Amino acid sequence: MAVTTGQLRQWKQDKRSIIVLTAWDYAIAQILDEAEVDMILVGDSLAMSILGHPTTLPVTLDDMIHHAAAVYRGVKRALVVCDLPFLSYQESTTQAIHSAGRVLKETGVQAVKLEGGHPAMVETIARLTAIGIPVMGHIGLTPQSVHRLGYKQQGKTDEDADRILNEAIALAQAGVFSIVLEHIPSDLAATITDKLPISTIGIGAGNQCDGQVLVTADLLGLTKKQPPFAKSYVNLRELINQAVHNYAIEVKEKKFPSN
Repeated sequence: MAVTTGQLRQWKQDKRSIIVLTAWDYAIAQILDEAEVDMILVGDSLAMSILGHPTTLPVTLDDMIHHAAAVYRGVKRALVVCDLPFLSYQESTTQAIHSAGRVLKETGVQAVKLEGGHPAMVETIARLTAIGIPVMGHIGLTPQSVHRLGYKQQGKTDEDADRILNEAIALAQAGVFSIVLEHIPSDLAATITDKLPISTIGIGAGNQCDGQVLVTADLLGLTKKQPPFAKSYVNLRELINQAVHNYAIEVKEKKFPSN
């Protein structure tokens, strides 16, 4: 059975943890889906992990659509969510509707994710959900605001914690089906999770969220430098390097192919 946005709300009530990872291509999406990951996020971290940019800002809507379509073709069970990239939804509600509509129509994915919880963004999201576009929220450390926020933990002061909590409540009221809480104190994430009827997905936000997300390249040990809250479960960078080294030796020594 394919995962739906409605199931996430039920899983929250059942206290069933939600497993989320990122993907940008067909092959990895297939593997994640076969491993029964619940949600696959086609993140704008594509800009850094795949395209080699220093931030998420340069990635375009066409880039996201291209990769999201490939991911969706590899998935049978997981809920697939695609990030709307920087400046594809902030200019106006009309722009956001057009961008989100393109993603759903051209890729097949079931939902989009937008960053921010300020009043203008809440208004935009309320409009999207009102016309039937499923939206995932994202607050705390929002990478598209890197030049204003940096990559440091958010919500450390009482004022900032109150702001983030109020943003979460406003996003839930606007109709998001889930919210990513990135790099905020674990006690703040626990409070938000307890207050909201929708699922929270943490990344660097402690273990009291309804689910967790990691960038798959970090999980697999493919990135040179990881954020402090990431964890590698295997060092594929080292394994791939060794495999290529072994292949190169066999080619040089005429051992491959064997005849």
